[in-house]
Amino acid sequence: MKPLYIFLCFALLATSTQVVAQKSIATAQAAKASRAVKPAPKPLFRDPIFDGAADPVIIWNKQVGKWWMFYTNRRATDTTATGVTWVHGTRIGIAESADGGTTWQYRDTANIAYRPHPGYTHWAPDIVEDKGTYHMFLTYVPGTFNDWNHPRVIVQLSSSDLRNWRYVQTLPLVTDKVIDASVFRLPDGTWRLWYNNERDHKSIYYADSPDLQRWTDHGQALNERGEGPKVFRWHNQYWMIIDKWQGLAVYHSTDLQHWQPQPERLLEAPGKGPDDQAIGGHPDVVVSGNRAFLFYFTHPGRSKASPAPANSIVAKRSVIQVVELEFKDGKLTCDRDKLTFVRLLRP
Repeated sequence: MKPLYIFLCFALLATSTQVVAQKSIATAQAAKASRAVKPAPKPLFRDPIFDGAADPVIIWNKQVGKWWMFYTNRRATDTTATGVTWVHGTRIGIAESADGGTTWQYRDTANIAYRPHPGYTHWAPDIVEDKGTYHMFLTYVPGTFNDWNHPRVIVQLSSSDLRNWRYVQTLPLVTDKVIDASVFRLPDGTWRLWYNNERDHKSIYYADSPDLQRWTDHGQALNERGEGPKVFRWHNQYWMIIDKWQGLAVYHSTDLQHWQPQPERLLEAPGKGPDDQAIGGHPDVVVSGNRAFLFYFTHPGRSKASPAPANSIVAKRSVIQVVELEFKDGKLTCDRDKLTFVRLLRP
């Protein structure tokens, strides 16, 4: 019986070792799957049509199982444009990522069926999904203009596939010169939209909706001059980031009403990577698991060290970049020169 006993002991030991090894392999594979295998390139994305990608927003496309980026498609390479017409007459571009946000490929422009004026302009969308329907909140300008002295409104569109959009309504906001919507679902299930009121010193205003259909404007949310507000929740509090044209200002809140400023701005100091030596502008933030990624745009030709001639294509072109946010001592920071391993998890 002794040889049989020894054999059984060795068999049990071998089985136990195999189980431990299989668990270790499975754990390693899961860890590898949760990390990007290569860093995001710099720049992250360039628009191949006009080389003027700006104002990004990222959303998961359920239908194709990939991440989509929507962006303002500025006409930086249009040599016939005069004044600021190159920033008008724009469409919303779409890029797609099949690897969790590390690399992006151009898809097309969004098919937005709201074109009531010749030379219509589409700017700076924000997109949310609710009950299987996508909702876009888009800045609309009624034409292509040489200057900034024209009205602009925020319109609401809906879609079932993120490609084809139908007009729902023009939001009843306090003025006829508003831009840059940011929409966030509140803890009670209702919705809030922040935007830039250009007629009130470009400060941040807000409106509420119980159902993404009826909207009530409540006036000023933040008495600060800035564009492109982005609101998100991370580390058990709410954050708002706005574009100050001197880097990105950061505010935090526990109730989405009272906002405390952070002294330090993000992306104010130039980076060292390709097309990243200028200040960062108008961002989106994607919180994925316990990580958060800041997608922003730069004008590479507007670096302080070697600015390109005004109105040149080099000065106009813009690109999308990405950096991982870090939370330390109650503040948000980021290192744009650090390798960024993006891994946006499927929602």
